[in-house]
Amino acid sequence: MCDKHNGNCFEYTSSGMPPVALNCIVNGEDVHKMIDPTMTLLHFLHNELKLFGTKEGCGEGECGACTIIMNGKTVNSCIVLAIEAEGADILTVEGLAKGNELSILQQEFIKNDALQCGFCTPGMLMSARSLLDRNPEPSDDEIKEALAGNFCRCTGYVPIVDAVKATSKREREELK
Repeated sequence: MCDKHNGNCFEYTSSGMPPVALNCIVNGEDVHKMIDPTMTLLHFLHNELKLFGTKEGCGEGECGACTIIMNGKTVNSCIVLAIEAEGADILTVEGLAKGNELSILQQEFIKNDALQCGFCTPGMLMSARSLLDRNPEPSDDEIKEALAGNFCRCTGYVPIVDAVKATSKREREELK
């Protein structure tokens, strides 16, 4: 929740209920935390793990800015309770890069000007990554379908589709 009176919109206001244990894997790291049982997965990532790449847009699961990959599937982290991630394997936008080297997908987003303000970019990247993991050579229509739950007000989507196609090609070439 946003505490605008203190100027901190990343501060979470606890429900006051007794904390519960959460054990999961986030970006390849084991995580063990005691959390508020009413905390969303998005707030868990922000407040407990200090991973701020995942964005809160609408807070209703409609815009896709909060998209992450949990157990191989995209989810809107703003509408999933953190406790639902018990035992889960979670990938956030921070987990795409390897050290200081951006992933091919991130590189292609930059190369193809598939980001402008950047607010939707983490969710777009995660939806695209999920698609490419299950379909390494998607058609334009399949790309558009995979990105349908992510709203962008800046790019017009064409550069985003181009970036996903370029990533698909580069990733397939590197596997040869």
